[in-house]
Amino acid sequence: MSLGVAGLVLCAAMLHATWNAMLRTQADRLWLVTVMSFVSTAVSLPFLLALPLPHAAAWPYLTVSAAVQVLYTLFLLLCYRVADLGSVYPVIRGCVPLLVSVGAAVFAGERPGWPTVLGIGLVSFGIMAMVFGRQNGGPKAFGLAAVTGAIIATYTVIDGVGVRLAGGSFTYTAWIFTVYGMLVPVVYLVARGRLVLRGRRAEIRVAGLAGVGQLATYAMMMWAFRLSPLGPVSALRETSVVFATLIGWRFLGEKLTAARLGACAAIAMGACCISYFAS
Repeated sequence: MSLGVAGLVLCAAMLHATWNAMLRTQADRLWLVTVMSFVSTAVSLPFLLALPLPHAAAWPYLTVSAAVQVLYTLFLLLCYRVADLGSVYPVIRGCVPLLVSVGAAVFAGERPGWPTVLGIGLVSFGIMAMVFGRQNGGPKAFGLAAVTGAIIATYTVIDGVGVRLAGGSFTYTAWIFTVYGMLVPVVYLVARGRLVLRGRRAEIRVAGLAGVGQLATYAMMMWAFRLSPLGPVSALRETSVVFATLIGWRFLGEKLTAARLGACAAIAMGACCISYFAS
């Protein structure tokens, strides 16, 4: 993996942690993700007009990925009903690099070397270590978190293959957010009966900024997937947990314990292995 790609993925990880921190205090997450979907779709529309259509071979991947991401949203909301963010989020994100690496080996023929495998393992272990001693919700919460991580890994592998067939990462990103933006309001209608998007100005501003951040993060990742193996890119992307930990400590008053620092160190070592040895 080139240093340029690694740097871009780390920027995406930092951006992802930032917009997630913005959302942490919001109570109605379904309303939030619905507003985010409208904003990201609106930002995508100019790119739909300016860029050529994705190649025909990419459309099945694009549409299935958007549908799987809606499923991910539903499972994530369910996770947060049975456990708090600190208990389930590290499990969700820690599963992803390992599962993506397996999926990439099966469906994309990628075979990482042992240093890269070590790096992916360190990132996953470090992320999951953050949850030790903080579990709540019991086996149900852990099971839901693991399933949610598997769903993320599924659409990540789908996107990794699809974007390479699309002819361009930006047109793929724009169309996937447009399809996703049409599906999320349907979910809201089914869940709430009617589409009500009223909210306080501050909440709408947070949702709008988060929607733009989500779109930008995704575009960076799709560009990286076209140039580098899926497993290492996914593992680097999950270093967002480190940035989220530092943001929570610096701006949200969260405690930075020795155990969490050790987990962050493991993730950082894994990221170094990936950056230097992934091809």
